[in-house]
Amino acid sequence: MINAVTIKDRRDFDKLAIHPLQSWAWGEFREKLGQRVVRLGRFTDGKLAEATQFSVHKIPGLPWSVGYCPRGAMPTKEMIETVKAEARKQNCIFVKFEPNVSAEGTVLKGQSLQGLSLSDLELRPGKALFTPFTFQVDLTKSEEELLAGMKPKTRYNIRLAEKKGVVVKEDNSDAAFEAFQRLTEETTKRQHFYAHDRKYRKLMWQTMREAGIARLLVARNQQSIINNQQSTILTAWVIFIFNGVGYYPYGASSQEYRELMASNLVAWRALQLAKAAGCKRFDFWGSLGPEPDKTDPWYGFHRFKEGYGGELVEFVGTWDLVINPLLYSVYKIVDSLRWYILRLKS
Repeated sequence: MINAVTIKDRRDFDKLAIHPLQSWAWGEFREKLGQRVVRLGRFTDGKLAEATQFSVHKIPGLPWSVGYCPRGAMPTKEMIETVKAEARKQNCIFVKFEPNVSAEGTVLKGQSLQGLSLSDLELRPGKALFTPFTFQVDLTKSEEELLAGMKPKTRYNIRLAEKKGVVVKEDNSDAAFEAFQRLTEETTKRQHFYAHDRKYRKLMWQTMREAGIARLLVARNQQSIINNQQSTILTAWVIFIFNGVGYYPYGASSQEYRELMASNLVAWRALQLAKAAGCKRFDFWGSLGPEPDKTDPWYGFHRFKEGYGGELVEFVGTWDLVINPLLYSVYKIVDSLRWYILRLKS
């Protein structure tokens, strides 16, 4: 039987989580943003054997909500039924699932997901919030093998950054995070894409850092270090280390000194940091598909990540558990208009 999971089971809950967005700390972060988080678990002989969490997002000015279950395990039929019951209590129109499960060996549209058909699970294809592709690097290889597997241009840029005196270090100070905030604002303005606000990033950092999941890597120009200009940060990346996997969820860079290729060196140091922490894999958190459109605004990011020699992994995609079919149809129309406006603003 599946029941609510309480704080006393936090450690076991995190052991079962297969992605940072399913960690207890991420749920705490969501709660700090004012969202309700529902944690559910199946217990066998008193021990937690299956767990999931989803956040409940109120629709402003309306009595309804939307549930979101990012990067969890493939839900069982029993879990789906329990989520449905909890979602009704929260007045959810639907709950969006984006499992952290590879599509390899899974017939996406043919019906089989761990022996269950999509109709059995009552899921229907939904609009993606999380990209269905990512690059993952095998960190069980030696550093020499990792470098050899990279694109020649990527290796060249790493060596160029080192030669030009770029220094990358872990710096979890308030000053370094403030620099990350400024660089994020600069990057989003330059690249014309949408990003979360300062409050979101600060609460995320504080919560995930306190849990021992988040770390901050910063790249500085050697000359600024000599001159004691510690605020001169060229690139800053937030890295997650969780259950044997490293992740790159957030990064930002300055327009200044772009010829120093600081971002390339930060990425290499991130791989080294994760490997030193005992991770077996590094996930670049998202990319385009196997035949990317060169006019896509994310193409540059895709090419950058591709340079590190990772495997392009496809996930099983985005699936909606619809609770209220009529309101679900209305929601999709309104949501499309909302994202159109956000893109115009960015």
